[in-house]
Amino acid sequence: MKSKNIGIVDVDGFNTKAKFPNLALMKISAYHKQNNDNVEFYNPDNKYNTIYKSKIFTFSKDVDIKHDNIIQGGTGYDLTTKLPENIDNMFPDYSLYNITDTAYGYLTRGCPRGCEFCIVCAKEGKQTKQMYKLNQFWNGQKEIKLLDPNITAAPNFIDLINELAETKAYIDFTQGIDLRLLTEKKIEAINKLKIKMVHFAWDNIKDEKIICEKLKLYVDNSKYNNYRKIVVYVLVNFNSTFEEDLYRVYKIRELGASPYVMIYDKKNAEKKYKILSKFTNFFPYSNNPKNRKDKIEDFEDWKKYLKDNK
Repeated sequence: MKSKNIGIVDVDGFNTKAKFPNLALMKISAYHKQNNDNVEFYNPDNKYNTIYKSKIFTFSKDVDIKHDNIIQGGTGYDLTTKLPENIDNMFPDYSLYNITDTAYGYLTRGCPRGCEFCIVCAKEGKQTKQMYKLNQFWNGQKEIKLLDPNITAAPNFIDLINELAETKAYIDFTQGIDLRLLTEKKIEAINKLKIKMVHFAWDNIKDEKIICEKLKLYVDNSKYNNYRKIVVYVLVNFNSTFEEDLYRVYKIRELGASPYVMIYDKKNAEKKYKILSKFTNFFPYSNNPKNRKDKIEDFEDWKKYLKDNK
């Protein structure tokens, strides 16, 4: 059978500009290369039998291509299109992105939370369950980046963590760990891992009691109890007031972790949220232990904002 020419389009980072590789495209590439097809990132000067387009984010500008056989998918297009099972189970073609020592993949899918700002439940269901095995995307790389939406909710969470620990690789829970589901036993398991940084989230002010309780539990029992290694994402400009957002920032610092502001609908957000982000995420005080108790009132950008909005 004559080999085909396959064009790959990573819409979110057109061509090879993406900072984060597209897992679906790496699996598609692996499938076609297994069939001796030629695979490359789309080049308008070349001819292809089939072009695959993948778009993760709705805000990414689409790539306009005229072709008779274009297959597109990803949450940026719709929530229903899925990879065929035989392709979904392929070992990713990391060479597509010139990746040599990092593995990307899922162990579980689904999340029980159903947050208003998240599409995971609509796409994957409200039950977290193991869908893949580690050897389907890892074969000895020094770092493993897990894409699971809520691996902490998996019934076999501790077993999965123990398996990850045996790899001796650095583990990055890219979507974070659900603080609300932590127990001392789960923390004990996480302590076996090599982690550069752990991510949590405090999205809703109404969760204050359990978030603070569990964050303190983690800080007190984790071997990674340095605030530089514990980051808590703070969703702002969604369903909370600015005062509640600032309160969460201060509270997270007080508990020994580092807040990181995530602005919902950043493009249309008021300037004060961007200042809060700068104060929390990038202002030198955020990374200086002796200044971590400083208030936003001392921040020059905030002073200017108040003056301009009198």
